[in-house]
Amino acid sequence: MKLKKQKLVALAGLVWGAAGFNVLRIGVLTYTDYTGMLNFLLSCVVFLLFHRFIFGPLVRRHTARILGYAEEKQFFLKFFDRKSFLIMAVMMSFGIGLRASGLAPDRFIAVFYTGLGGALTLAGILFLRNYFFANIQKEVPL
Repeated sequence: MKLKKQKLVALAGLVWGAAGFNVLRIGVLTYTDYTGMLNFLLSCVVFLLFHRFIFGPLVRRHTARILGYAEEKQFFLKFFDRKSFLIMAVMMSFGIGLRASGLAPDRFIAVFYTGLGGALTLAGILFLRNYFFANIQKEVPL
C-alpha cells in the first residue's frame, strides 16, 4: 500500500504518539506512590534530554527525509528507515524486559518512563504539526 509522502509524516506522528502515550501512561500510573519534587524534576530532566538530543533531531531528520522523496507516493512503512525500526524494536524489547524482570524499581519506572513517554509523545505531536504545515503551507518549519 502506498501513501502520499505527507501522509507518511502523519503516520510517523501517530506511531510515535501512540508509543509515547503508552510509555507515558505506564510511568504516570506507577508515579502515584512516588510523587515528589525530586522525582518530578528528574522526570523533567529525562524529558528534556530525550527531546533535545534524540527525538527532536529525529523528527526533523525523518520529516526532511520523507518529504524529500522524489516520488509522491511511497510504501507505507517508509515513514521509518531500517535504523529507526531497529531502534524502536530494541527500545520496546528492553522496556518490556526491564519491567517484566523486576530489575528496575518502580520509582525508576515512574520517573524514567514519564520523562521518556513525554518526549516520545511530543515527537508524535511534532510529526503531526509537520504534516499540517506540509499540507497547508508546503513548507515545513523544522
